[in-house]
Amino acid sequence: MMWHWIALTVFSLTLLPAALALLTGRIPHRLRARLAPARPRGWALLLLWAAAPLNTIPRLADAPPEITLAATATAGALAIGGCVLAAAAAHRAPKAAP
Repeated sequence: MMWHWIALTVFSLTLLPAALALLTGRIPHRLRARLAPARPRGWALLLLWAAAPLNTIPRLADAPPEITLAATATAGALAIGGCVLAAAAAHRAPKAAP
């Protein structure tokens, strides 16, 4: 159980602020060129972060196995969606000049 709390804390302290910063456009000027489609990347990070609480909270609450399985499946779907969105954002990014 301790590892669930640690993972939830780490994901909440790293991915959530980064996702919110990208969504609102509050990123440093020197990184704007590298994170060109910032909003899609922010949504991707938010989807990846959402997988952590969906996996952790039912287990910490000692939920029945059916609820835990449904939450884990939903978390997997959100994680896949976040990965697809991140890949699409990277594909849409402007290419650097050689």
